[in-house]
Amino acid sequence: MRSPGVQLREITDGNRDAVRALRVRRDQKRFVASVSKSLKEAARKPEANPWYRAVYLGDEPVGFVMLSWKPPAGPYQGRHFIWRLLVDKRHQRRGIGRETLAQVAALVRADGATELLTSYDPGDGEPWPFYQKFGFEPTGDIDDGEIVLRLAFPAH
Repeated sequence: MRSPGVQLREITDGNRDAVRALRVRRDQKRFVASVSKSLKEAARKPEANPWYRAVYLGDEPVGFVMLSWKPPAGPYQGRHFIWRLLVDKRHQRRGIGRETLAQVAALVRADGATELLTSYDPGDGEPWPFYQKFGFEPTGDIDDGEIVLRLAFPAH
């Protein structure tokens, strides 16, 4: 199921409060930090080279995505790593997360990357099935207790 009309937009003073108001389901809170916490973390960790966008469906913010975009140092130096991905609880199961991932993957690939990384905290209700369906595979690495996943891009 594709969700047409999904767009990634910059977060501005005009939409920041609406984006920060997005919430996941209660059972998902242990797997993904809030938008507010994510934005604070991005501000605290400029060395991670944070890149983030609001996910819109039409004129409504429905999600949030944040990457560490080719940080100059650290374990993911020069690589693209999805740090946060969330879709508001009122808009889940409509293909928005998948379409967001597709757009992020296309941007990363256009930036010359051969892969896209992310990680998740294992447990009941974990996001692994979502990432697996998209084509991510475990790398065998564990980062701060989280299982690291990789989406490889075929050569052009």
